Order: sequence, then structure tokens, then C-alpha cells
Amino acid sequence: MTTSTDHASTGRIRIGLIGAGGIAGAHVAGYLRNPDTVTFAAIADPVAESAEKRRGDDADVRIYSDYRDMIAAGGLDAVDICLPHHLHAEAVIAAADAGLHVLCEKPLCLTADEAEAIAAAVERNGVTVMCAHNQLFLPAVAAAKELVDSGALGRVYEVRTTDSFYNDFTPESMGWRAHAATAGGGELIDTGYHPLYLLQHLAGGTPVDVTAMLSRHRLDFMEGEDSAQVLVRYDNGVVGHVTTSWAYQPAVGTEKFSLVGEKGSLSSDGTTLVSRVRGEDPVTVEFEPVHEFAAEIAHFAESLLHGTRPIQTHVEGIDVLGVILAAYESAASRTIVPVQNAARVNA
Repeated sequence: MTTSTDHASTGRIRIGLIGAGGIAGAHVAGYLRNPDTVTFAAIADPVAESAEKRRGDDADVRIYSDYRDMIAAGGLDAVDICLPHHLHAEAVIAAADAGLHVLCEKPLCLTADEAEAIAAAVERNGVTVMCAHNQLFLPAVAAAKELVDSGALGRVYEVRTTDSFYNDFTPESMGWRAHAATAGGGELIDTGYHPLYLLQHLAGGTPVDVTAMLSRHRLDFMEGEDSAQVLVRYDNGVVGHVTTSWAYQPAVGTEKFSLVGEKGSLSSDGTTLVSRVRGEDPVTVEFEPVHEFAAEIAHFAESLLHGTRPIQTHVEGIDVLGVILAAYESAASRTIVPVQNAARVNA
């Protein structure tokens, strides 16, 4: 087991990557952009060629076929989980029980029982679990959150987020994502997870009720939905609306996110933020693109080095999962469904 003094002496967090699939490439790029605070120490994947590809030319990165062996070997402060959805919970708990901090790709897990087990593992081991919610590191999102928190728009009434694109998946290329048992559902628990965590970040509350409609417009070979519309009520009174799809490009002019409050509004396409306070001229700010994963990795490392809470932990991850599970139940029952949020899971 590592301790805080292990990484405090070097000023760098030693990370072991679990899973060398497609998204792992973005995470490795994030490590390499943070050489002062991150050491890419090890990687575990049963496919040796995939692990070697992610390691690149750095012979100091140890390779394992099983992440349990990587954890047992020591020399790590944290793990970064980039596995298929159904394998997340077991890996999070194994790492936490070894005293390691965790960065976990979305979704955090797939069921309320898994969420409860993760929360218990965090509690008994005193580790940090950060959800890898990369879109929160878009400069436009950070600026919007700062504006909302400043009170300039007053009490928030409504938030809308959109994440839709024309996905060219085929039955062969879709792999485990086509099956509910391994994906946990369809598009909503995959890409739809992004606009939902963004929604909660801007709403600033805890989700309590959900109603949803799911569709399979085009990707008929999927077991789950390829599109979803979800309404969420938060405990602070905010109502959120998510539109998300793999079936289509959104209409021209559709915002990535928008927010309405008692004193004005804001909207963004992800790179430009337009804010309007009643009685004042609109303000438009354009942002240079950033490497979201580099910013995410930097934030994770700094949180561990300084003992601060990451932007979103397992708590928010459980909340977002609760919304998704409630959305699936709502679509099936055609009712409004209460959310098993983190507070209720831990009750």
C-alpha cells in the first residue's frame, strides 16, 4: 500500500492504467502532458499488443496482463480505469481496498448495488475516487459555472444540455456496447452520461426525480436505445433537460448547454459562451481549445497531492447513474421515478 508521503516526496502521482482500449489513448496523452505531477508507472491489459501500444517507447512503464497483479506489485499511488462498463465496479473496489486512489471513466458502475459497494469501499479505505468527467474541463463550462456561482444570473430555473452525433457503428465495430449486459443499457449510459454530469454540474443540486423517453431510431442492432430525452428535477428546484443520441446530428443552432436564471441566461456551443443579464448588453467570450484529458489528469493529480476534493467524485458519479437508472425505469413504466442518488444509496 502506498501512502501520501510516497508521492509527496517526488511531487508526482504514480498512475497505473487499467485497460488499453480506445479511450486509454486520450488518458495516456494526458499523462504525457503533465510530467511534473504524473508518472505513468504501469499498465494492465490482457491483450499484450494493446498494452505495448499505450506504453509507447517508455520502457519504464511496467506491463501486466491482469490488473490485480499490477496492484499487488505495488509502486503505485493511483489507478486509472478505462475498462468496459461492466468491469468498472470490481476494479474500483479492488484498487480502493489496496489503498489506491482511483480515476474512473464513465459510467462509474452499472447498478445501485455496485454503487453502494463502491461508496462503502471509499469509506472504509479513505481513498479518493474521481469520475473522469472530461467535459467539465472545457473552458466554456468552467466560465459558465463561475458566472452562475457568482450570482450574476440569480437563482437558476432551467438547464439544458445536448450531446448528439451521427454514429457510424456497425454490429461488428460496436462490440460490447451493443449488449445491455456489458454496456448497462444503450446510448444514454454511454455518451448520454456526458450531458448528464454536465447538467448536474451547472444545476448545482442533487437529482431527485426523473422522467424520460427512449428511442431506437436508426441503430436497430443495438439491444438498448440509440437516443434519449430526459427531464430531471433537482433538490434546489432546478429542472434539467438532456437530449442525446447516436442516431443524428443536432439541428443547426442547437446549444451544447444553456441555462436560464431569474436575472438572465447563458448558452454555449462548447467553445463560445454568450451571457445575457437583463438590462445589460450580451457578453460573448470565445475560448481557445484545450486538451480536456490533460486538464482532467492535472486536476486529479493536484487533488491527490494537495488533499483537496476533485471536481466530481464517486458521489456525483452515483448521482448520474441514479438518473440513468431512473430514466430506464421511467421509460418502461411511463411514470416519474425517484432517483437513487448518493445520499439515498448511503442511507
